Amino acid sequence: MRKTTTMAGDADAYGVIILVEGLSDLYALETLARRRGRDLDAEGVRVLAMKGATNIGHFLDHYGPRGLRARLAGLYDAAEEGCIRRGLERAGLGPGSQVEMEELGFFRCSADLEDELIRALGTDEVERIIEEEGELRSFRTLQRQPAQRGRSTHDQLHRFLGSRSGRKHRYGHLLANAVDLNRAPPSLDRVLAHAAGVR
Repeated sequence: MRKTTTMAGDADAYGVIILVEGLSDLYALETLARRRGRDLDAEGVRVLAMKGATNIGHFLDHYGPRGLRARLAGLYDAAEEGCIRRGLERAGLGPGSQVEMEELGFFRCSADLEDELIRALGTDEVERIIEEEGELRSFRTLQRQPAQRGRSTHDQLHRFLGSRSGRKHRYGHLLANAVDLNRAPPSLDRVLAHAAGVR
């Protein structure tokens, strides 16, 4: 999997650039594309992790209409919609609603990537994957913490996936690799479909 997180100057080599918030999104998107039989490199599609939604302005300055004029798409968390919208507006792309953002190729996860993948797989399957990775005891320990008692298993899993550095990245790939393709998160499939349609 490609791990590029910086703004390289080779946009001409790619037909479409998909901007995502972090490496977990990048790994999940590339994993799902591969499972769909897509070769993003061959298609001229590049996925870039921005290291946070607040960095979108820098990426749009570089790749957007005032920079390299690449064809753009994106995936973002629901909580970051305002940040993404403001970045697109400042770059001269100017969407006003979520529908208009989707027309530009920017798609919102229902909460975030992890939330969508847990919903798609179901909590039992996510726990099975965690057990395969040798981390079920750590998850059980988290479940016993006072702040986690009384929360749903879904919410506990969501907290667990984000509770250690690097865990999100690893499970982004693992969960995307395990999800039934008929139940894959719609936002991931839609941004991949958009990228294919604007090449």
